[in-house]
Amino acid sequence: MPRKEQGWVTFQTSEDERKILEEFCEQSQRTKTEILRELVRSLNQHSSAPISPAIPQEKQDYIYTQKPEIESSIQKKSLKVSSRNILKGVVKRVVYGAVNSEVTLEIVHKVELTSIITRASAEELELSEGKEAYAVIKSNDIVIARE
Repeated sequence: MPRKEQGWVTFQTSEDERKILEEFCEQSQRTKTEILRELVRSLNQHSSAPISPAIPQEKQDYIYTQKPEIESSIQKKSLKVSSRNILKGVVKRVVYGAVNSEVTLEIVHKVELTSIITRASAEELELSEGKEAYAVIKSNDIVIARE
């Protein structure tokens, strides 16, 4: 059920459009809701200009190629994980301990997830307040990843 401050948007698509969205969701390992919210938020950047029904190429490049990546001494590679529950968020706080760190991500307004990860992992991911990161949920574990 949606919260009082949230609402539902329902619209019709052609079979081809639905397939495009579903294939993209599968490839990017994100939900339809996440993709559509990201597209709606991107409209803010165009608020002073008239909105074209077509998505500009630079937006398509951003949306369709944005995937988590891992660092390599040779090159960057896309992070491939078996988990299907990957939630993009913003780091709200990191509490460093001697061995472990507590990382809290805000996924959507007032929805936060907290995970305990090793201090070494938090430092390697360069997690700090305001940076984007991903909550990767598998079973009862939440793993933090970064582009």
